[in-house]
Amino acid sequence: MSRRLLWTATGIGVLTGMIGLAWAPLQGFDLLVPKDSGGIRIASGIAYGDGQRRMLDIYAPRVRKAGAQLPIILFFYGGSWASGTRAGYSFVGRALAAQGFLVVIPDYRIGPENLYPDFVTDGADAVRWVIAHGQAYGGTPDRMVLSGHSAGAYIAAMLAMDRRWLGPARRAIKGFVGIAGPYDFVPFDVPASKAAFGQWPNPAETQPVTWAGAGDPPSLLLVGGDDETVRARNSEALATRLQAAGVTVRIRRYPGIGHVGMVTAFARPFRSRAPVLEDSVRFMRAVTAAD
Repeated sequence: MSRRLLWTATGIGVLTGMIGLAWAPLQGFDLLVPKDSGGIRIASGIAYGDGQRRMLDIYAPRVRKAGAQLPIILFFYGGSWASGTRAGYSFVGRALAAQGFLVVIPDYRIGPENLYPDFVTDGADAVRWVIAHGQAYGGTPDRMVLSGHSAGAYIAAMLAMDRRWLGPARRAIKGFVGIAGPYDFVPFDVPASKAAFGQWPNPAETQPVTWAGAGDPPSLLLVGGDDETVRARNSEALATRLQAAGVTVRIRRYPGIGHVGMVTAFARPFRSRAPVLEDSVRFMRAVTAAD
């Protein structure tokens, strides 16, 4: 076996093992995994609010037409509302940017110091920053899709469906892509939800399913068939509520894929396991298409 093939086999083996571990190794995953050459980071550490946890990175296609204004994807990573950094998700940013989007990945405040609604507030501030400044980076702020994985999908869902957070700015949101997201998880019966939401006096107020209704953006809900962390019933409950209100919504299930595997499927070596990127991009292009 050649040295290159040996390195590749060894690296893929290490990455595959990391997929089954907890959240922190995704930082190492991002360092090791091959990235899409068609997407590049064009800005890093841009403040959208005060403090180190309120900064964002921006990705764009490596090659684009002069003056082209791109649809914007605002992606929130997961981590049980208690971990994660934007630096660990450049593989997502570059994958989506290579498909012709301007991609923004923000950090947000996390526990145990910061609890609900702090991370949703930060998400709303990130949306407002994108609306105010996205055009300067080559984006079209009024053609935006909110997306996220796990706890990040929760944040994106709250911003897309709960009118309290964005007000008139919500008109810029053309779609929502939720990847393995928790949307209907009362009562709080696991440590992560107890820690992040247990202090809130009215648990129903914290749930995306409570606020879902007419006028919400078209939604794509992606579910791992082997996800034991966030059960499919979350997406099913949200889809039922949206459908009843006349909102366009689709659930896509991937057999044999677990919770972390839903986001690592964005990475080049693992796309054959589930077409998460392909399905997301198809939906994102459809809802942001210019009139």
